[in-house]
Amino acid sequence: MADIKTINLALQGGGAHGAFTWGVLDRLLEEDDRLKIEGISGTSAGAMNGAAMLQGYTHGGAAGAKKALEEYWRGVGGIASFELPKRSLFDQMVGNWNIDNSPFTAMTDVMQRMFSPYQTNPFNLNPLRDLVTDMIDVDAIKANTTTKFFVSATNVETGHARIFEKKELTVDVLMASACLPFAFQAVTIQGAPYWDGGYVGNPALFPLIYNCESPDIMVVQINPLVRRGVPESAADILNRLNEITFNASLVAEMRAISFVQRLIDEDHLKNPETHRLKRMNMHVVEADDEIRTLGAASKYNIQMDFLLHLRSVGRVAADAWLKSNWSKIGVESSVNIYNVYLNA
Repeated sequence: MADIKTINLALQGGGAHGAFTWGVLDRLLEEDDRLKIEGISGTSAGAMNGAAMLQGYTHGGAAGAKKALEEYWRGVGGIASFELPKRSLFDQMVGNWNIDNSPFTAMTDVMQRMFSPYQTNPFNLNPLRDLVTDMIDVDAIKANTTTKFFVSATNVETGHARIFEKKELTVDVLMASACLPFAFQAVTIQGAPYWDGGYVGNPALFPLIYNCESPDIMVVQINPLVRRGVPESAADILNRLNEITFNASLVAEMRAISFVQRLIDEDHLKNPETHRLKRMNMHVVEADDEIRTLGAASKYNIQMDFLLHLRSVGRVAADAWLKSNWSKIGVESSVNIYNVYLNA
């Protein structure tokens, strides 16, 4: 009988770069006979990935989950037929996936600095909403009794993270988690306006710590932590600010986890269970070397060839992680939190 292990997944958001997570999940699902997922916390594209996987799993197990993920991302790629930001001919010739050199990218950047979506898109049209409505079966996700699901969004008025549980899930919740304020109007849920969850919980780890039994959390990270050198061009500065902003909440939560681990290790907590504290085994799947070659603008590149490329990168990263770290699940962390997240 296979040695069955259980983990939780924390899925970062990052627009089209979420196709990397698609690849990671696609590979993990092939271990369904020995790897179970107790909980998922997702933000923005991470929430979409989690929702697609869960609804597919409910309908058809691991094979159904893989199919649902592919259908969702091919649906996203289908939107590209009607979207203008595409790679320049030169970029296509040299194999550059960025769309920084696209005239439409430059024009969009200027427009978003001058006009809000309340002016440029008064009817709040969003092709992604139509796709999510058509492809994500919220009722099927709620019917799934084996995996907890948490989606984070940012309350515009308070600046706080709002964590929606599976029982609260709606299309609006998913759209709120992925609502970039320069592109779309805030999503209102029960009278409160929400923006993309990436600003305050990308992804949120604490729901998995408080609500799941498994001490193992795998973070699928798509925003690079480290980028050597000082950016000097306006585009490079904005790219780096984007990465730092969307990693800030993760770094803060990793600091808190590291602090608790140290308290437990040094026996400062005589009975940590009474404080709802426990030792966590943290794992990270990322492809920083690949993602670092991409600018923030490429998060808007939803051409299918790019999404399939990122899926392949994600599959390779997950496969490498499984081969190197399978024995650590349930035993210890496979990432040194201090060295990776805290050492300045």
